[in-house]
Amino acid sequence: MKHVGLCLVAAFFAAGSLVADSDRAWSQTVPESFADLAEELTPAVVSITTEEFVTSFGGDQMPEFPEGSPFEDFFKDFFERYGNGNGDGPQESRPTSLGSGFIIDPSGYVVTNNHVIEEADTITVRLNDDRELEAEVVGVDPKTDLALLKVDTDEDLPHVSFGDSDEVRVGEWVLAIGNPFGFGSSVTAGIISARQRDISAGPYDEFLQTDAPINRGNSGGPLFDMDGNVIGVNTAIFSPSGGSVGIGFAVPSNLVMRVVAQLEEFGRTRRGWLGVRIQSITPEIAEGLGLKSSDGALVASATPDGPAADAGLENGDVIITFDGQAIDEMRELPRVVAETEVGKAVEVVVVRRGEEMTFDVELGELEVFEDQLAASMNGGQPEQQPEKSKAPTDVLGMVLEPVSPQLRQEFDLPNDVDGVVVTNVAPGSPAARAGILQGDLIPEVGQEQVGTVDDVVAQIDGARDRALKSVVVRVLRSDDDAHYLAVDIEG
Repeated sequence: MKHVGLCLVAAFFAAGSLVADSDRAWSQTVPESFADLAEELTPAVVSITTEEFVTSFGGDQMPEFPEGSPFEDFFKDFFERYGNGNGDGPQESRPTSLGSGFIIDPSGYVVTNNHVIEEADTITVRLNDDRELEAEVVGVDPKTDLALLKVDTDEDLPHVSFGDSDEVRVGEWVLAIGNPFGFGSSVTAGIISARQRDISAGPYDEFLQTDAPINRGNSGGPLFDMDGNVIGVNTAIFSPSGGSVGIGFAVPSNLVMRVVAQLEEFGRTRRGWLGVRIQSITPEIAEGLGLKSSDGALVASATPDGPAADAGLENGDVIITFDGQAIDEMRELPRVVAETEVGKAVEVVVVRRGEEMTFDVELGELEVFEDQLAASMNGGQPEQQPEKSKAPTDVLGMVLEPVSPQLRQEFDLPNDVDGVVVTNVAPGSPAARAGILQGDLIPEVGQEQVGTVDDVVAQIDGARDRALKSVVVRVLRSDDDAHYLAVDIEG
């Protein structure tokens, strides 16, 4: 018993020692002061002001007249001479936008947010010593809300370096420096609250979340780690009141570095393009497609003549691996594709009707595709082919009709896809609960093509025969939005 007592005492002191050691280790990670770090980094952080020129006539607007009307010249001359009638004449207002930025190169390259300098006619960068330099836009990327500026200078400017945002851990200390509300250089501190936050700001959301106070005017400013490296660009806040409530978001530095490098080299971004529209896989869709899990990205549509379609991918494929990287969630795919080199041949693994298949895909360039798409929107429409009509039929709360030229025109449907059209949806019906809308074109039910209402009914009956709770329906809409929906068929 004596030996047991001694052992307990020894264990008690050993545990106390471990706690003490742990406390000492933790206390060593808490900075005693941020003063030295702030003093070192602040000179590289800048304030940004922008101006947009707007011409007015003494607050009154000139009446509008048909082009060439004699009244047009009369009133134009009148307003230019007399303005609002009080002799004010033409006036020019200069709305001012305030934001932040930071210098990444001694020659004068400055990183900020795109929304800080968007539509600006002039951009002025104010250094920490109050010098003001006019800046030119090197390039912008609205998708990540980043912009690269350049100021001309005869001397090397103070600058900061990027760190590795992938190495940042939740709970680590960070420092934010910026120009909140136009007050000038301000320093705040906090921790990393979360990583890879999706706030629906863009297709490549993976924000760092911090509780370091960030307010309006901090946009475009840097978020530093305790080694003085930039690990993020402060971009957004969540704030019902308009001020900081301890929830701020920064674009991670590893994404910033890739975008900035392309803006500097090309004046624009060059992202990989797979050529697919994708969606998340709900448990209902997984069950309807016979999948073992909800992992992966479901191909709602493959762009004709796009990289994926050329390689053999089809609508309804579930992408589970891209270039050796597992795709657990749908939102992971756009980011990894965008980060992949244009023109690279990659392996894409998909699940198609329960079978894994591998395709070699040579990536295109997203920005080139978007430019071509925008240009094609101004072109003519393909000729519509006459199609047979049939009386509408009600299925799962949907009134369905075979597609016809009249229905294509009425609902602005694509001309190169056949199927059935939803002309009405009963409120509270299985179709309505699934999200099907009037005007939807259904080309596919249960991963099988349908051209008539009888085809739709046959696929639903087949799903019921297999004891499925839902059937997966592919829908196309007038805005070229394609996706899969799971419709309850138990009732």
